Amino acid sequence: MPQRLVVTEMSHEPRKRFAEELRRLRAERGLTLRDLSREVGWDASQFGKMESGSTLGGPEVVQALDQYYGTGLFLLTLWELALGDPTQFKEQYRRYMMLEAEAVSLWQYSVSAPPGLLQTDGYVREALMAGGARGEELEQQVEARVRRRKLLEGDDAPPFRAILSEAVVRMGMRDRRAWRQQLEFLVEAAERSNITIHVLPFGTGVHGLTSTDTMFLRLLDGRGVAYAENDVRGELIEETERVEQLQRAYDAVRDQALSPAESRMFVLRMLEEVPCESST
Repeated sequence: MPQRLVVTEMSHEPRKRFAEELRRLRAERGLTLRDLSREVGWDASQFGKMESGSTLGGPEVVQALDQYYGTGLFLLTLWELALGDPTQFKEQYRRYMMLEAEAVSLWQYSVSAPPGLLQTDGYVREALMAGGARGEELEQQVEARVRRRKLLEGDDAPPFRAILSEAVVRMGMRDRRAWRQQLEFLVEAAERSNITIHVLPFGTGVHGLTSTDTMFLRLLDGRGVAYAENDVRGELIEETERVEQLQRAYDAVRDQALSPAESRMFVLRMLEEVPCESST
């Protein structure tokens, strides 16, 4: 009989497994982080963060490690799996994140914060810190959220339509420079062919999504799902009747919103009111 293969005790979660393999390969060579830094060329703190799981690093550094260790595309493959690992998000969001990655079109109504897919690094960090995230947890969540933006990049990026309550572009941040960057990013994003942004001005009255952030996904099989979230809870909605009800509410809101051109001008006016210097 062929010899039975030994099952390792290493993690089955892609992000954790990637970090474990990095530590294993370095240990097998008997290298310190400084040694590895001298050999490969990146800062030792970068490798430390990758091995602790607080960051995944970029494809360039991972390719350099594959080349140094002679592991072919092994680490790069693990890195790609870790990049899409839903376990990097909090448990209540994981199924939604998996569906979002497969969506062929997306649309959203935002009550008071920019859509997650259109948030800058600075906005994400300040929002997570306001929610109590610190240390390694903060770094992991910032990286996970920021990487979501890649879904809307590239030639095959799905179409995305966002309706922003006026509160979204008036809320601001403690760091005024970071808030300018966020508004500038919204303006730039709206210039992409696959992204459409509307602003819903104050004074349009109560509507069916008044206090609920709502994201809609159209999946490859034609199904529609929604994710509705308020200050205290979020819910993935897959029942056809409930999704259609929310969709009708969304369509009614879009009818009241400014056109994309008018919305762009609105955001630019808000941008003019933000001082250039940081307030922190």
